[in-house]
Amino acid sequence: MPAVALLGVAGCAGSGSAPEVAVPKPPPDQVAVCRALHGRLPQKVAGQGRQGTRPSSELTAAWGSGDASIVLRCGVPRPKAMSDPRSDAVDANGVNWLVQQSSSGQTFTTTYRSAYVQVTMGTKFAQDGTPIAQFAEAVKKSDPSTL
Repeated sequence: MPAVALLGVAGCAGSGSAPEVAVPKPPPDQVAVCRALHGRLPQKVAGQGRQGTRPSSELTAAWGSGDASIVLRCGVPRPKAMSDPRSDAVDANGVNWLVQQSSSGQTFTTTYRSAYVQVTMGTKFAQDGTPIAQFAEAVKKSDPSTL
């Protein structure tokens, strides 16, 4: 199922050491969407407090640490898996996400949006995709569906 993802952003201070996160390089129209998303992201996700990232960017955000880490990147390139009709996808409170499993956890990428948002969750959430529902309102308000 094709998807467009918007992974949003933040460098808010929080507890713990700020994780190092690769900053995407989207086109200007997607940067504007990501900046809007940045201001709407929740302070807590799955009980994990929001923290800054290194380098600090409006295109990245993080919550928690270690196996309970949740990292968001906004404006990532379209994943190749979106072209595979066998790829898994889920709907979380009105936002569709491509789901990709790995040994280090799960990665979710929004679909049907003007910018791709990617959320990677640590192994604590290996079988639990429910935290992505907490991003739904921010994503819907910042980047309405293209369907």
